[in-house]
Amino acid sequence: MADTNTDINPHWDEQRATLALWAIAGLGPRTLAAVRAFAGGALSRLASTPVRDWVSDVPVPAPVRQRLAAVASLDTLASRTEEACARAGLQVAFAGTPAFPALLVGLEDAPPLLFHLGDPGPPRRRLAMVGSRHPDQGFLPFARTFARKVSEAGVGVVSGAAEGVDRACHWGALDVGGETWAFLGSALDALDPAQARLLPHFLERGGVFFSELPPGVRASTTTFPRRNRLIAGASDAVLVMRAGADSGALYTADAALAQGRPVFALPGDVWQPAAAGCNALLADGRARACTSAETICAVVGVDPVRAVPAGRA
Repeated sequence: MADTNTDINPHWDEQRATLALWAIAGLGPRTLAAVRAFAGGALSRLASTPVRDWVSDVPVPAPVRQRLAAVASLDTLASRTEEACARAGLQVAFAGTPAFPALLVGLEDAPPLLFHLGDPGPPRRRLAMVGSRHPDQGFLPFARTFARKVSEAGVGVVSGAAEGVDRACHWGALDVGGETWAFLGSALDALDPAQARLLPHFLERGGVFFSELPPGVRASTTTFPRRNRLIAGASDAVLVMRAGADSGALYTADAALAQGRPVFALPGDVWQPAAAGCNALLADGRARACTSAETICAVVGVDPVRAVPAGRA
C-alpha cells in the first residue's frame, strides 16, 4: 500500500478518500469527477464528515447513492479496502505516482488508481500485443517468438493475460527476462485458475498484474471490454496479432484509435477466419500492416541494436 504518513505523503487524505469512493460498485471515473466537483475539488473534504450529511445531495446514480448510504464514513470504507488489499498482498498506485502507468494519466475515462501485484519498472517504450483466445493452429509459437524479439529490443509487452495470443506474448517477454504488464478483467484477488498459475512466473521475473477493480470483484462480460482501454492506454502502440471477426482484441484496437494510439495488425490469409478481424482493420484503414518485430520496434522509437537489453533499467 502507499505511505500512510501525511508528513511523507501530503496527498494521503485525498488518496484515502479516492480509494474509499472507488470501492463503491458503479462509481466510475466520470462519476468520481462529478463527486470531486461537488466537494469543491477535494474529496478529502467529504472524508471529514459522516456520509449521511452529504449523501442525499451528491451527484451520483441512485444505486450508487444507496450503497454510499450504507457506509458510515469514507474513512471506515478506506480502512476496510486497505485491509482487503493487505490480505491479498495488493499495492495501490494512484494517478501521478511512479507506479501508475504514465501514459494513462490525463486520458478520458482513466481510473484514478490501479491495484497491482509486482513492481512496475522504469519508463520505457511499451507495445500492447493482443489477439484471439483461439487462433489458428500453429500461431501461438509464432506469437511467443515475435514477443520475445520485441522484448529483446527493450520494449515492454502489455496484454491481458487471456488464454491464447495474450498469454503467448507474455511468455515471450518472460522467456528473456523482459518487462511485461497484464491488465486483468477481475480484481487481483479474484483471478481465474489459469491466471493464478501464471502470476508466480510474472512475479519471479519482474512482470506486473494490474487491475482497476477493487478487491472481491469477479470478471464479467462488462469488465473485460472495460479493461481493454487500459491495455491500449498504457502503451505507445497497439499490435493486433490475430483476431477473428468477433474477437475481443478488436475492442483494444477501438480503444487505441479513440485514444490516438497507433494501431497495427498482422495480415493473414483471406481464407483464414482467425485472421478476419486483422484483415478488416487493414482493409478499412484503421490499422497499418506489421510483418516483423523490427518494424514495430522502429514505430515505438526503439533501435533494436542500441536498445537497453530486456530486463535491465
